[in-house]
Amino acid sequence: MNKFTTLKLEDNNDNSFSVPLKVSGYNELNLIVSDLLKASIVLMNKEARSLANFESDTDINVVTLLEIALQLLPDQEMELLDDLHKICLESDTK
Repeated sequence: MNKFTTLKLEDNNDNSFSVPLKVSGYNELNLIVSDLLKASIVLMNKEARSLANFESDTDINVVTLLEIALQLLPDQEMELLDDLHKICLESDTK
């Protein structure tokens, strides 16, 4: 049983798990989200998809990539950046 270490059971009651993702900082997190979104855009483009070697439309689930990108967005930190930006703008006008 000690081999199952990747999935971490969440504390809520919906039997969901979390998967730890190590990043060096917000910049790397942003790059990961950007890459997921770019890959999804390319995969949704029929011409680009036809150039790749996919056996069927089920090889890559774009919805899953988009869900991962959405979960990785640092919402609370973005609110903080808005607050800091507002403070900087106010200090520039003084």
